[in-house]
Amino acid sequence: MTADHPQIQIVSSFQELISTPFAGEVNALCWPRKLAGDFGEVVAQFGVGEGITILDEDCLKRLSLSAAGQQAVEILLEDQRLLRERDLDPVLNCIHGYPRDEEPGAVRTDVFSFHVDSAPVQADTWLCTYHGPASDGLPNEQAVRRVDVPETRAALLQEYGGADDADFLGYLSDHCYDLHYAPTTEAKPYGFGLGNLWRIAVAYPGSPVPPCIHRAPETGPGDPPRLLLIS
Repeated sequence: MTADHPQIQIVSSFQELISTPFAGEVNALCWPRKLAGDFGEVVAQFGVGEGITILDEDCLKRLSLSAAGQQAVEILLEDQRLLRERDLDPVLNCIHGYPRDEEPGAVRTDVFSFHVDSAPVQADTWLCTYHGPASDGLPNEQAVRRVDVPETRAALLQEYGGADDADFLGYLSDHCYDLHYAPTTEAKPYGFGLGNLWRIAVAYPGSPVPPCIHRAPETGPGDPPRLLLIS
């Protein structure tokens, strides 16, 4: 994988991934990997389902797998070990489908919308897709906050029922409307790819860089489940 946008920096090891600071335009670090093992066999063990299933260490170790499937499990466990050693809290999900906004209103706020993660203190988001569709990223200069689109802001003001003041900004924040973005007409999203371990910037007070804009992939009937590590 090559970085075709200045916000992405490619690294060559886990140590480099965890130690490289975000600075300048860089708000996404990627450690490209071609992983051995059969992750599809791991996913197949859980059959056809709905929603999100969390796969813990005991669950993975109980699976009856071929040598290739067992190799995949060892990689899944090792990635989690590396993150936990850095006081992170990784979760491995088998995703058959995400919940969607039943009544999205003026701004859609589910994970299929381009958005940024936020935190009250310094934090990063880590993620890796091992199987199924991978996440998409969006360069910051190719996006606009949905709450800054005049027509959308007018609709939100009507929904709010008040003036465009500090209280309205609090309303936007409380509903996470201010975390969602619309691509510009010339936008070219990029894929996170399979097997690559990413560390992306989060919106928090004092962050040195803008947060990384990303979304979960749209999926439909018959698409394979997604095996995702996130922290």
